[in-house]
Amino acid sequence: MKDFGGGRAARATGAGAREAGANGGLAGGVGGRVSRRALLAGAGAVAATGVVVQGQAAAQPSAARAGQAGSLPRIVPGEARYENLLRGNNFRFVGQPDEIRVVTSAEQVVRAVDEAVRAGRRVAVRSGGHCFEDFTASAEVRSLIDLNALNAVGYDERRKAFFVEPGATLGQVYRVLGAGWGVTVPGGGCPEVGAGGHFAGGGYGPLSRRYGAVVDHLYGVEVVVVGRDGRARLVTATREAGDPNRELWWAHTGGGGGNFGVVTRYWLRSPQGGLPPLPQAMVQHVTFWDWGQLSEEKLTRLLKNFGGWHERNSAPDTPHNGLYGVLEVKHQAGGVVMLSVQADADLPGIDGLMDEMVSEVGEGLTPVFELRKAVPWLHKMTWPGTGEPGDVLTRRYKIKAGYLKKAFTDAQCTALWRNLTKDGGAQGSVLLIGYGGQANAVQPQDTAIAQRDVVMKAVYQAVWSEEQEDAGNLAWVRGLYRDVYAETGGVPVPNDVNDGSYINYADADLADPKWNTSTTTAQTLYYKENYPRLQRIKAKWDPRTVFRHSLSIQPG
Repeated sequence: MKDFGGGRAARATGAGAREAGANGGLAGGVGGRVSRRALLAGAGAVAATGVVVQGQAAAQPSAARAGQAGSLPRIVPGEARYENLLRGNNFRFVGQPDEIRVVTSAEQVVRAVDEAVRAGRRVAVRSGGHCFEDFTASAEVRSLIDLNALNAVGYDERRKAFFVEPGATLGQVYRVLGAGWGVTVPGGGCPEVGAGGHFAGGGYGPLSRRYGAVVDHLYGVEVVVVGRDGRARLVTATREAGDPNRELWWAHTGGGGGNFGVVTRYWLRSPQGGLPPLPQAMVQHVTFWDWGQLSEEKLTRLLKNFGGWHERNSAPDTPHNGLYGVLEVKHQAGGVVMLSVQADADLPGIDGLMDEMVSEVGEGLTPVFELRKAVPWLHKMTWPGTGEPGDVLTRRYKIKAGYLKKAFTDAQCTALWRNLTKDGGAQGSVLLIGYGGQANAVQPQDTAIAQRDVVMKAVYQAVWSEEQEDAGNLAWVRGLYRDVYAETGGVPVPNDVNDGSYINYADADLADPKWNTSTTTAQTLYYKENYPRLQRIKAKWDPRTVFRHSLSIQPG
């Protein structure tokens, strides 16, 4: 992993800044320290806490927050608030819990979980609400804990680490870290996604080829767990070798949300100190080709060109790691194919590297539109609606995924052509997303992310608006996926090409024998050889299996 230096001065800025550390300062490796006077001028001081906070909800270290549980109303069916808080991002799933608890502190989370467990109510937890499956909307869920208001972002002087609460959106995280300290995390490009689930599942985005996954920078977690006695309590776990709770930290480096407890705070500090510096600007190149010029041979060449480029240019230290490419092939009815390449605009020789990639991927095709433009990095990464699937009013979707170690095989390319040109998939598409680079510099056992020699993620999706369209779109995307992985039981069983899937792209079909006819379980597809270790951690920290869903880790 790279050393991070040259960050901007730390300060608390904007109307959201509420507290400043007693001594000021910045995490080691991201820049020089600042004076206490500068922090006071930006935000005012709370000398006992050593925490700089920005966000809608003030936050302090756990000890300082004790006794601040405050009012915790039960929002129940029939209230106006209930209907407005019920839905997540995917309108296919709407639960009917007995209560919704909107929490604003870790202590309120403890209380909400404790009360639900004692009352025998099944618990689910939601931060941003972008889960692809019904984890928070299952009919079995009786108590929905909403973390949206638990959303502070700041710097903890005592731990020398930045912190993020689970209700903060990625856009908020990027803006606060960038504006306050000139640093960032290599997270996703959808600014309205909540940090809670995104971080727990690993987290990746436009900077991951350069700086690794989000959890490669995870220092610690604060988690509400439930013991054998049925009582909820707050636990802190860090990556420190001597931490008796270290395994609980490890479980949150890619183990996925809703498995071990409720994360109420993440601490982020790279092993070398600090966090990656905020890029000044992003340069993005987009190329569109019309479907009319494609044949099966040309589509196969396009897919193999994109995959082959990543096979050759995804070692941890290659200069090409600054390039983040996404190839989207819409269904034939969609009319277009798009290549997007993003990079830090200040990287040496980036225009030439980008030209080389675009030319190699699009060999033999004539673009109908091309544009290259540089914009401020934060503008691109925080613009509302960026990367969101579907219409904002009636958003319904099914997304399936798989890791790739190399380009699709000939048989897989044929399957893609067959399904992208057949009737019934007009609202579908396939995406190849560049990965690898520094994400592959970490050993599989060092975090819960087992896939550390892959170069791409493949996404198969259908996005539509109306409930009456559910059956047709589900049938199409499921049929496509099964066809692509026909040689391995309809799922991406690890081999020399495929390498399982990504838990943040949750797909309950992987646990359904109708769609997974292999001998590889869904959990093994997600976690591979790390699964038994996760099972042992589950047995220790959630012995009553309070936290569970259709793809949850089973205690071992």
